[in-house]
Amino acid sequence: MKEIKHYINGEYVGSASGKRFDNVNPVNGQTFAKVHEAGREEVDAAVKAARAALDGPWGKMTLDERTRILHKVADGINERFDEFLEAECLDTGKPKTMASHIDIPRGAANFKVFADMIKNVPTESFEMATPDGTGALNYAVRRPKGVIGVISPWNLPLLLMTWKVGPALACGNTVVVKPSEETPTTTALLGEVMKDAGVPDGVYNVVHGFGGDSAGQFLTEHQDVDGFTFTGETSTGETIMKSAAKGIRDISLELGGKNAGLVFADCDMDKAIEGTMRSAFVNCGQVCLGTERVYVERSIFDEFVARLKEEAEKLRIGPPDDESANFGPLVSLKHREKVLSYYQQAVDDGATVVTGGGVPDMPEQYAGGAWVQPTIWTGLSEDSAVVTDEIFGPCCHIQPFDTEEEAIDLANRLPYGLASAIWTENVSRVHRVAGQIEAGIIWVNSWFLRDLRTPFGGSKQSGIGREGGVHSLEFYTEMKNVCIKL
Repeated sequence: MKEIKHYINGEYVGSASGKRFDNVNPVNGQTFAKVHEAGREEVDAAVKAARAALDGPWGKMTLDERTRILHKVADGINERFDEFLEAECLDTGKPKTMASHIDIPRGAANFKVFADMIKNVPTESFEMATPDGTGALNYAVRRPKGVIGVISPWNLPLLLMTWKVGPALACGNTVVVKPSEETPTTTALLGEVMKDAGVPDGVYNVVHGFGGDSAGQFLTEHQDVDGFTFTGETSTGETIMKSAAKGIRDISLELGGKNAGLVFADCDMDKAIEGTMRSAFVNCGQVCLGTERVYVERSIFDEFVARLKEEAEKLRIGPPDDESANFGPLVSLKHREKVLSYYQQAVDDGATVVTGGGVPDMPEQYAGGAWVQPTIWTGLSEDSAVVTDEIFGPCCHIQPFDTEEEAIDLANRLPYGLASAIWTENVSRVHRVAGQIEAGIIWVNSWFLRDLRTPFGGSKQSGIGREGGVHSLEFYTEMKNVCIKL
């Protein structure tokens, strides 16, 4: 059986302890690889390799040399596109029609985007007067933050990992990546591309494992790591934050959300239905920016619910190779247990199940997979756990509202603030409502439309810090001021 090893100091290595865990295909529930689990020994070796590379050839490269190599990394991913696509779909079960248009192209593009960006972002300079009249000049310089611990999620494994590794390396840092235990394959495969592109040994390191008492904990506790970037659950972010506090290490956290969509009566109904279909059900609902709470103005509520139901029931459930499929399984059977527990909770709390609510009938070869039905509810109270908790599945609850003020209050009532979507053709309302929504990104008449130059991150319990554009550069570099007396 295939083995997935750590990538440390330019070499694939196994775990000294011999500990391994299963990598399971969520399409059929079958183990297709064994993954080596890192102990403190492997994590320490990875951090030491990253530190040595930072002090060695990588740290001595010019900006032009470094960015040329990152372009080669992006080209290397694209040259092995089909291999990365197959690996990503084995880990996640998502349709190849999706992964081939989003996950792999964006995963590669992140290296070029940030390599080009670091070359074109200026720093500051100021002239100042001095008492003796000769003056002084102040200017800022960027320097790498150091060794960065990257802890990446399982929903968009390659894309969200390179979203962090791309700017980190562009800024001259070295990294130790701990991918999700559910989806380690493309992160490990990237080591081969790094090697072929000429990335010096130790710049990119990968350790596999779990969170507590495993690779995640050992990495965040390691005192020679200078900063951490993490995407995942809020509770895990809190744990990382506690570890990072020792030694006063920097953090960038993109955490959980329970995002609201607001649909006003003056919306373009076709746009609102198409957009909400995507925001609720794309990637089997496993998108941190997805919409699990939908609030619809009462005069169009019944029409909206009926039309969303009709479209949800048109989704084609199937395995990655089925070109007609646009809806795959959840990432694991364990995650399915969580999602199905909320499906049952909704029924227990008195929800009207508009559609779905269970497990679809699948052909025998897929019966062991992590399949669930796309699900829509109405009729729950706002304090139901189904409405307050992030489920991270293909589901949404739809609730009517009567006034603009009520809609804003409903959107803001939870302790999360990651994203929101507003559907209206009234420009004045757009500005009025968007300015009052407590979220890091607010889409208007669209969803998942991203310009990588813009700030991305959450407010409240949905995260700390911003990445994207110059905001990524600010996290992955230390700014120094040089003051010269003339």
